[in-house]
Amino acid sequence: MLKPTVRRLVLHRRGSTVWDVDTERGHYAVKLGYPIAATAEWEAQDWTALAPAREGAVLLDVRTEGVSYGTWEHGTWNIQPWHEGASLYEQWQPHRTGEATEEPDLRDALACAQTLSDLHSKGWTHGDVQPAHFILGAHGAALIDLALAHGGAIPEPYTFPYRGCLVHYEAPEISRSVLATGQALPTPQADTYALGASLFISATGWRAVAYPDDASRAEQRQAVVDGPHRPVNVPGTLGKLIEQMLSPQPHDRPTPAEVCTVLRAELDSY
Repeated sequence: MLKPTVRRLVLHRRGSTVWDVDTERGHYAVKLGYPIAATAEWEAQDWTALAPAREGAVLLDVRTEGVSYGTWEHGTWNIQPWHEGASLYEQWQPHRTGEATEEPDLRDALACAQTLSDLHSKGWTHGDVQPAHFILGAHGAALIDLALAHGGAIPEPYTFPYRGCLVHYEAPEISRSVLATGQALPTPQADTYALGASLFISATGWRAVAYPDDASRAEQRQAVVDGPHRPVNVPGTLGKLIEQMLSPQPHDRPTPAEVCTVLRAELDSY
C-alpha cells in the first residue's frame, strides 16, 4: 500500500511491531499486532492482535488524516502519520541526570496537557497515558498509542476489555478495580492522574508510588491502592499541579484544561 522508500523497525515487543516508513506520499508509522503465546512467565493474550485495528478506529473517529487499518494473517495492522520529535521522558532527561540547571520547561508540560485536553474534548479517554506517549515536536505535543482509548464506538471485531495499563501511571481507582474484577473503565480523571505521574517521573526519575522493582503486577497495584504517593519534590507551580493531579480522590484532580489554564497564567507572568 505505501511503497516505502525507506523503512526502519523501531519497536519489536510481545504482541506488536512498529515501523518508521518513508514514502513519496509522506512519513508514516506502521503497526502490526499478533497474539502473545503463553509461556512459563505469562499467560496467552489475544487482545494484542486486535490493538492496531482498534487504535485505527479511534484515530479515524477523532479525525486524524492519513489513517487506515485492516487485518493480516496473524492479527491486525494500522497506518498513521509519523510524529517527529522526542518523548516527554527523553526531553526531560537532563533534569533526571542533574545536567539541567533550570526547572523543567513549563511549555512542554502545557503541550502535553493540551493534547490530552483536546482528546477529552472529542469524547475520548486515553487509558494509557505515559511519558513515552507524549511526542514533543516543533508544533507542540502529539499523544500516541490510542489502542486502549474509550469513549466512542469501536467495530465489534476489534473490541476487548480494558485491563489497566502500565502500573507506574495507573490511578488508584483503576488499580483497585483491576485487582477486584480483572478489568476497569478508564476515565478522564484517571488520565489526569497518569499525566501527573508522567510529569513526575520525567522530571525526577522516580515512580509516583514506591514499590520494589521486582514486584508482581498485583503487588504493584496494591501499592498504588494503599498509597501514599511519593512526596512531590518538583519545585514551583509544576510541583503544585502534580500534587493535585496525584490526588487519591478522582474528583479532587484538576482537568487537563484546568492544568493548561494554570500553566498559561504562569508562563504569561514571566
